[in-house]
Amino acid sequence: MQDVPSPTTSRIGVQAMMLKDAVAELGAFETLRRVVDIGYRVAEISQIPLTPATVDELAKARDELGFTFSSTSAALAPGGANDSIEDSFDKVVSDARRLGAEMVRIGMLPVPALRSVDAVLGFCERADAAARRLADEGIRLYYHNHHVEFAKHRGRYLLDVIAEHSPNVGLELDAHWIARGGLDPARVIGQHAGRVRMVHLKDYRIGWPPAEAIDAHAAGDTSTWTAAWLGVVQFAEVGEGNLDWPSIIETSLASGAEYLLVEQDELYGRTVWESLRISYDNLVGYGYGHLF
Repeated sequence: MQDVPSPTTSRIGVQAMMLKDAVAELGAFETLRRVVDIGYRVAEISQIPLTPATVDELAKARDELGFTFSSTSAALAPGGANDSIEDSFDKVVSDARRLGAEMVRIGMLPVPALRSVDAVLGFCERADAAARRLADEGIRLYYHNHHVEFAKHRGRYLLDVIAEHSPNVGLELDAHWIARGGLDPARVIGQHAGRVRMVHLKDYRIGWPPAEAIDAHAAGDTSTWTAAWLGVVQFAEVGEGNLDWPSIIETSLASGAEYLLVEQDELYGRTVWESLRISYDNLVGYGYGHLF
């Protein structure tokens, strides 16, 4: 992968997957206006259909609210929530350019690629070809991990196999999913220094089993109890779980991350606005208010 200059100023933003319901209800501009009111002025676009009207609203937010778009999202092949690089290349490039985003990211391995390591290597070959094609258009391609990338193949983590076999694809590392994979997020981010330009800030919380699960256990309903017992690992707002955020953020900055993106996959009864406010307040409390 071509060397990219280290950022002079990194930014904290939001992963807009969290905002997809709000965009559907309120529209993209009003949604981002509310995000700005909390304190965020950067977003990565994902799982929001980039229709011409929505792209117009996002561009309006950039122009009128001073918003910045770190990246857009795409899949290799069609069928997911995001546009396909292989089938909609011109649109992927056009949308990124319209929003001023210099990066496109792939959110996960295609499910069929999980059948075998050979299938993963096939994905790597296609992703690397897509990265080279996007680079000709001045756009960088990145890959976002989950926990499955820490499965081992012949003693190596799958993430390292992917990184080796798609050298033109950068990495967008997710703190929560690294922790769920059993590793220290700061250590993994540091191991890939220079190749990581985006990091997802998402906490890892151990919750309490709900009362109904405890009642089920008392009644002998082991299946309900077991599901709850295995489900105590939760997503959480930054600072509301068990991750060492100063270590993660400082390592991310030292490793060349341009954007640190707050994300939470499930909200457990909170609104997206409440969740984003909690993460914002905690990050300011850690001393990172200047990165907003």
